[in-house]
Amino acid sequence: MPTAASVLYPLCKHVLIGPALRRRISVTVIGRDNVPADGPVIVASNHLAEIDSLILPLAIRRRLSFLAKAEYFTGAGLRGRAARAFFAGTGQIPVDRSGGDHSALDAAERVLRSGRAWAIYPEGTRSPDGRLHRGHTGAMRVAARVPGTAVVPVAISGTRDVTPAGSRRVRRGAVTVHIGEPLSTDEILGPEHDVRAATDDLMAAIRRLGDLPYVDEYARR
Repeated sequence: MPTAASVLYPLCKHVLIGPALRRRISVTVIGRDNVPADGPVIVASNHLAEIDSLILPLAIRRRLSFLAKAEYFTGAGLRGRAARAFFAGTGQIPVDRSGGDHSALDAAERVLRSGRAWAIYPEGTRSPDGRLHRGHTGAMRVAARVPGTAVVPVAISGTRDVTPAGSRRVRRGAVTVHIGEPLSTDEILGPEHDVRAATDDLMAAIRRLGDLPYVDEYARR
């Protein structure tokens, strides 16, 4: 029996949201076939603007589950109920960004164990200056729990221009999504399962894909 997410996700992608975005934004995808067609996958991308979470599903064939701010699931009024229905219905994972909440990573693990694709921004927040910042280890900690997971680095460019900070308007423009070859979890983690070193290697792969300037410090929210 179809789930709400299995129905609402393609409806938003192909009917409600995707076509409207494509009329304003030219999306170029490089390496689309690098995402495995099945099995557990982590899609790890840099993060420049809120619209990244709408662009990635247009670029990637697999249905993606994202971590979403817990506030999106608790809003009041008609807008709050609509947001809650959208994020829950498309299979997004609520996360408490105040820290100390392991339930989000546990939920991400369940996504991978079911053979699905989880999308994450290892920087933990949008880049404040367009540069790539040091990655948090959550993606690789979850990868270490689920053997056989493929980790796919992604570099997005152009989304800061079509949705400038502080603006809710979507400008006409061009966005590029560069998808790299999947990284072997066993190889990137190594025999010691060093999640810090693996995260640094992942961020280096994202940096190379987008030719991004890198800052070895966490991005500030």
